[in-house]
Amino acid sequence: MARKDFRSGRKGGAPDRRESGTAHAGPTAGAGRRSGRQEPRHRPAADVAQLWGYHPVREALRSSRREILRLWATAEAAGRLAAEIEARQVKPTIVGLDEISARLPPDSVHQGLLLEARPLEPIDIADLPAKGLVLVLDQVTDPHNVGAIVRTAAAFAVDAIVTTERHSPHMTGVLAKSASGGLEHAPLCTVVNLARALEALGDMGYLRVGLDSDGPASLEDTELSRPLALVLGAEGKGLRRLSRENCDVLARLDMPGAIRSLNVSNACAVALAITRMKLGPQQG
Repeated sequence: MARKDFRSGRKGGAPDRRESGTAHAGPTAGAGRRSGRQEPRHRPAADVAQLWGYHPVREALRSSRREILRLWATAEAAGRLAAEIEARQVKPTIVGLDEISARLPPDSVHQGLLLEARPLEPIDIADLPAKGLVLVLDQVTDPHNVGAIVRTAAAFAVDAIVTTERHSPHMTGVLAKSASGGLEHAPLCTVVNLARALEALGDMGYLRVGLDSDGPASLEDTELSRPLALVLGAEGKGLRRLSRENCDVLARLDMPGAIRSLNVSNACAVALAITRMKLGPQQG
């Protein structure tokens, strides 16, 4: 069976693959890489989220929603976040780079910072804004892709990301690094059944737009209004049948270049840019 991707009505594109911030110059930039160690020495409890890297840790310290447990930092990294650390009244444990690396998976680029905190509580679907803009992820499982989507959602002021309890990655670790602090600004709404969640969004008045390579019209030519839910499917598989059936309209992304397919996180960014322009300043 031909595989779908987010492009101009074509099939057969090669698919891409359940907190990464921008590296900063200085001695701690890119620190934390190591080889030869297969497992971290320390494993956090199931109700503890690990966040590493400058941007994820900084945004978590700034967020009133985060319950901070422990912070490990090099002296230099702690100095860079001195204001945030003081504001949250956190006492960091000052250690060397190797001590932080030993607590993390191999090749984790931690920049001298490791924070353990409670996971953020998801919001209920009934609490979504009456005129909201939300993303709905249909079994997008790769943590790098989901992390990039979370980062993009935070940049475009998306009100929430709806995802399923199963077939979705844990919102910690590599995903949190890829989100680069976006987890603190893009609330998550986890549901048991995505089809029923889409039905509920419809009952709430949301226009449900599914991104699909076989959509009858491009997203640019699709009439959009708030409240709006953009529905993205997994790479390779695309939207599942029930997800498609519970969308009000299907739309494609038209790519004018020689490469006509996009990674799902890139497709999300393009779709949100188009959506924001179409909604206009009064609604966006």
